[in-house]
Amino acid sequence: MTTLFVGAGYTGARVLKRLPDAVALGRSRSGDERLDLDHDERLRVELPEEYAVIYSIPPAPDQPGDPRFARFLSLLPHPPARIVYLSTTGVYGNRDGARVDETSEPLPESARAERRLAAERMLADWCTGSGTTAVVLRIPGIYGPGRLGTDRIRTGMPVIEEKEANPGNRIHVDDLATCCIAALSPDVPDGIYNVGDGNHRSGTWFTSEVARQVGLPPPPTISLAEAQKTFSPMRLSFLRESRIIDTTKMREVLGVLPKYADAADGIAAALAEEANQ
Repeated sequence: MTTLFVGAGYTGARVLKRLPDAVALGRSRSGDERLDLDHDERLRVELPEEYAVIYSIPPAPDQPGDPRFARFLSLLPHPPARIVYLSTTGVYGNRDGARVDETSEPLPESARAERRLAAERMLADWCTGSGTTAVVLRIPGIYGPGRLGTDRIRTGMPVIEEKEANPGNRIHVDDLATCCIAALSPDVPDGIYNVGDGNHRSGTWFTSEVARQVGLPPPPTISLAEAQKTFSPMRLSFLRESRIIDTTKMREVLGVLPKYADAADGIAAALAEEANQ
């Protein structure tokens, strides 16, 4: 079945390497727009009768809900067999370090998470009666080649002291690509899946481990109280939310066992790939 990958960016490039017959729809490398979901009045691609969609474009930051996604759905000439929507674990909000799974009620606290949850619900409504099944992947922080934060480490950007750091939730981009491809299978039940490596060591640990593997001094650490005075509002918004994402359903139903269940191995693989580029 033909797969249409909408918003082929960092994750999309990994998926497309493994789905050579997929059709990518997004900004081309030359900078030309192949898809502008804020203004397009037609879908600039011909689709076969049977096709599936992986959708990864984030909602516009200056509008409620997700008008971009709504426009995309309205442009489809006929419903796909399945839509895989890339969402965020941010929809769970702050749980003070408690574990959440797919049955946990979403409690988004940031505007960006509220927009993602609105898109999830819009998709569920759109699929009703259309014959389309939907898989929502709720995704934590994505890391991989070029996304290890080494520039921030070199500039000496501080991190929170380990004793005050929140549990971490992350996934290597290659494992995320595996989840996207697995979600296309008609044998996978539709619904919501949390994805991640299942390794919940803190962001402080992650940054320190990157520094260690690169051969840089460990990042300076500061207290949470000091961070609240000096960190950017965006960075503080992540610090205010603490939770552990349960990925049992990913492993047992989606059928994905992360290649990089230990983030230290994922960091090493990412650095090796960077060195060979």
